[in-house]
Amino acid sequence: MLFNSAVFLFLFLPITYGVFWALSTKNARYIWLTVTGYVFYGYWNPYFCLLMLFSTLVSYTAGLAFLRWKTPRQRRLILTLPVVVDLTLLGWFKYADFAIGSWNWVTAWGGRPPLAPLDILLPVGISFYTFHTITYIVDAYRGHITPTRNFWEFSCYVSLFSQLVAGPIVRFRELQADLEGIDHANRRQFLDLGWSFFIIGMVQKVLVADTIASVIDPAFENVSALSTAGAWLSMLGYSYQLYFDFAGYSNMAVGLGFLFGMHIPKNFDSPYKALNPSDFWRRWHISLSRVLRDYLYIPLGGSRGGGSAVYLNLMITMLLGGLWHGASWTFVVWGGYHGLLLCIYRRFGSHWDRLPEWLQRAGTFLLVVVGWTFFRAVTWTEATELLGTMFAPVAGVLPIGTAVLCAMLLLAGGIAHLAPNSFQLSHRWSPAAAVGLVGLLVLALVRIYGADSSPFLYFQF
Repeated sequence: MLFNSAVFLFLFLPITYGVFWALSTKNARYIWLTVTGYVFYGYWNPYFCLLMLFSTLVSYTAGLAFLRWKTPRQRRLILTLPVVVDLTLLGWFKYADFAIGSWNWVTAWGGRPPLAPLDILLPVGISFYTFHTITYIVDAYRGHITPTRNFWEFSCYVSLFSQLVAGPIVRFRELQADLEGIDHANRRQFLDLGWSFFIIGMVQKVLVADTIASVIDPAFENVSALSTAGAWLSMLGYSYQLYFDFAGYSNMAVGLGFLFGMHIPKNFDSPYKALNPSDFWRRWHISLSRVLRDYLYIPLGGSRGGGSAVYLNLMITMLLGGLWHGASWTFVVWGGYHGLLLCIYRRFGSHWDRLPEWLQRAGTFLLVVVGWTFFRAVTWTEATELLGTMFAPVAGVLPIGTAVLCAMLLLAGGIAHLAPNSFQLSHRWSPAAAVGLVGLLVLALVRIYGADSSPFLYFQF
C-alpha cells in the first residue's frame, strides 16, 4: 500500500485514524496499530508478514532475556544470536542472488558452469524493519533502553505503518516515551502539524518528484542516445526526483506520526545546501547516517587513533552503507565513492573550507550529482556510459519534454537550495496560504486519480 494511493487515503487512513482515537486504553491502541501495520504491509504480499512477525518475536524475546540474564557472557550471547538471525534473513532475501551472480562472474573466467539464480522475491522494506529490530537489541545490550515486557508495544513499534517500509529508521528509544504515553495522547494537540507535514510531503512526491520522473525515466531507458546536455539534464532531474521523493515520504511519515500522537524524527535537513561531503551526510537520510555512525563506524574505532585506521573505518562504513541500499555493485561503488569523498575532505578539508560558501555548496552538489549516476544506473556499463557522456561532449538527443523538465528543475532547485525545509517552517498558515496548500493537495489528488500511483524510490531498499 502506498501513501499516495486512493486505497490508503480514502479507506485505510480514515479507518485506522478513527478507530485509534475511539480506543482509550494503551494495549488496545498498541494492538490496533500492530494489526493495521500488518494490513498495510500485507497489502503487497501477506506471506511477508510472517517474516516480519518472526523477526519481531526473535527481538522481543532477546529483550526479555536481557531483563533476566545479567552476566557479560550471557548478554553477549543474547546480543549475538538474534542479530545473526536478523542479518541472515536480510542476507538471504536481499543478497543471495547477488552473491550467486557475483560468484558466476568471477568463476566465468575459469570456464566453470554458472550457478542457477534463486529468483528470491525481496520483501518490501526488509532493510528498514531489520535495522529497527537490530538497533533495539544493541541498545538493550548497551543499557541505553530498558526492554519492554509488553509484546504489543514492541510489535507496534516494529510494524508502525508510518515508518515501516521506507523509514526513517526510528530507534525504540526515540519513540519509547510516546509509546508509553499513548493512552494519554491528545488528538488535537498535533492535528494541524500532522496534516501540514503530510500535505507538504504529498505535494513533494506527487507534483514534484513524479512530474520529473515522467520526463527522465524514458530518457534513462536509452542512455546511449543522450547528448551531453541531455545526460546532465537527466541526472539533475534524477537528483531532484530522488530528493523530493524520499524527503516527501519522510515528511508524510512525520505527519502521520503526529496524527497518532508520535514524534517521528527528522530525516532530511536541506541536504543540497551542504557545504562539504561530511555536512551532506549530516543532512541526507539522517536516520541511516546516525545508525551507520553509532552501530558501525564507532564500534570499528571511529576517529580514535587517527591515521590510516580512520580512513579505513570510513571506507568500510560507506561501502556497507552502499550495499545496504541495494544488492548491486553499482550501490557498492556509490558507497565507496562517498567514502572516498569523506576521506579526501578529512585530509584536505581545511583548504576546502576557505572557499566562499556558495562555491562550497555548488561544488558539493556537483559531487553528489556525479555520485547519483551509480545510484541510478542498473548496470556498471550504464553508469560508465552515462558518466562518459556527461564528461566527454557527444551529440545526441535531449529528453522528450525538456521544456517541462527545465521548468521543474528551476522549481525544485529553488526549493531545495534556497527555501526553508519542512522542519524550519512554523506550520501556522495564514488563510491565504492554507487555501494555497489545499489547492496543491487537490492537484495532487487529481494526479493520483488520473494515473497509477508510483512507488517511492526507497521502497526497493
